[in-house]
Amino acid sequence: MTPSYSTLTLLLCISLNAVAMVTQQTVMASLLTDPLFETSGRGPSTNKNYYNCVVTKKDVIWRWWMISPRAVYRLSKPGQLIMSHEDFLDDTKLQNELRTMFGYGALHYTKALCQGHFDYLARLPDSLLLRIVNYLEIEDVGQLGQTSRRFRQLCASEEFWEQAVRRCCKTLSPGVPALAREVGWRTILFTNKLQLQKLINRRRLRAEEEEAVLTAEKRSETSCPDLEPVPGVEKTMEGSGH
Repeated sequence: MTPSYSTLTLLLCISLNAVAMVTQQTVMASLLTDPLFETSGRGPSTNKNYYNCVVTKKDVIWRWWMISPRAVYRLSKPGQLIMSHEDFLDDTKLQNELRTMFGYGALHYTKALCQGHFDYLARLPDSLLLRIVNYLEIEDVGQLGQTSRRFRQLCASEEFWEQAVRRCCKTLSPGVPALAREVGWRTILFTNKLQLQKLINRRRLRAEEEEAVLTAEKRSETSCPDLEPVPGVEKTMEGSGH
């Protein structure tokens, strides 16, 4: 039985969607770099040992070093345990140990990575994140800056505020970029046009005065060259001293 035209069209659409999903997953997977997560530190006050947890794309690596003044532990070697993501999710003992050493946050994040919940957004380059953040309303930028240290630095950067100004203003006066180097692009955005024009004029006048001073100094240097000794005068003065 020959399939109908509508059936072939449906199969073609399903195939294209599947290819698009695989391509998207491949692109997103390229953003992941090993290790996905790593944390280290000493145990609680009752535990002086040193621990290290590393989460890669395939495994969870748990390492420990015995630290004790007792002679029985002096020759003990570091320990290491490597298991797959699936095995870690089934190992409640290791999960409890990770929680005890590094807290609930580290355990929750490690389990999320093992379950395939990768934080792609945090792994994007700053240039791409800036383009995404610029689609937000200014009121939402402050809330985004409170989510992590990286977003706080990104939302406070001069590059972000410059893009915000250029997005909000169709045209910029020639003196705005120079003024922004002094007061910052964020100040430019939140300053009304009248006050902004006053600041630009004030800065232009100050620049003109500084240029006039420099020009006057250069003229004075060229009009009063250093005097050179007249031949014979120096010898006469030396002779009169004897």
